[in-house]
Amino acid sequence: MSTDQATSGCVEVATNIAGVVAVRDSKNPERAPLVFTPHEWACFLDGAKNGEFELP
Repeated sequence: MSTDQATSGCVEVATNIAGVVAVRDSKNPERAPLVFTPHEWACFLDGAKNGEFELP
């Protein structure tokens, strides 16, 4: 992986689909998105904001 690839990753989050939140890698849009319920997505965002996913 080049430095450009490692530092310029992007995700797209679609919240305009009833009942789901779809997340995909914008550099690999042909792959299926990850799909979450709005509650699951909200829990993930809360965890990220609270540092739950920080490496030791």
